[in-house]
Amino acid sequence: MIDPQLIERARQILKASQRPVVLTGAGVSQESGVPTFRDALEGLWAQYDPMQLATPQAFRQHPKRVWDWYEYRREKVRRAQPNPGHYALAALGRRFPALKLITQNVDDLHERAGSAGVIRLHGSIAANKCSAACRGEPTPVDVTQLDWDREAGPPPCPYCGRPVRPDVVWFGEMLPQAAIQAAIAASERADVMLVVGTSGVVTPAAHMPVIAKQAGAILIEVNPVASQITPMADLWLPAPSGEALPRLVEALGEA
Repeated sequence: MIDPQLIERARQILKASQRPVVLTGAGVSQESGVPTFRDALEGLWAQYDPMQLATPQAFRQHPKRVWDWYEYRREKVRRAQPNPGHYALAALGRRFPALKLITQNVDDLHERAGSAGVIRLHGSIAANKCSAACRGEPTPVDVTQLDWDREAGPPPCPYCGRPVRPDVVWFGEMLPQAAIQAAIAASERADVMLVVGTSGVVTPAAHMPVIAKQAGAILIEVNPVASQITPMADLWLPAPSGEALPRLVEALGEA
């Protein structure tokens, strides 16, 4: 059980905020049963190194293998449901209209819980695009409108015939420029940043709390275990997001 005094301190900080920003990581989705990237390497997929499944080179060499792994992960996401942490963040978005939500996660659980305008640093696992970016980056492709042999691997792009791939950021790829610019701008303007369920290891997402801190923001970390963010946090709520965030929303409602 989290210390009520920590919740009260977080409430006071957030209540005074004009430009709150939230950064979420894999821990939030993990509470809904969505495995982290490496945890998804189980069963049949345990024999593979991530570099064999999540790089442009891997897709060029083994498109069906990569496509099948992402289909496996997509099914996990489809079965998952938003948890109390997701719903609490959506409630914070309604209470603070200026709130910006940045996520490293590729699932759609924030949106399904009611959050709007989510800044996606690593793309969306539900979306697809042409691997050749034949009509610009990205070239979205709606595979539900395509008829192809699913046993053969990914469908061909309807515009150029090259394989369609998941619209996610792979190792060695740049983050979407619009998303990273929006995240940096939000972090620079933040007066409070909630860092939720992230290890603070993956860059450039891990730079956002640093940017916010340097700009004068107060950092509140929500994480059941210490992370790379903890030493710079002004307040650490050592609990899962599904426990700490609903308590915080409730406290704000009572203020």
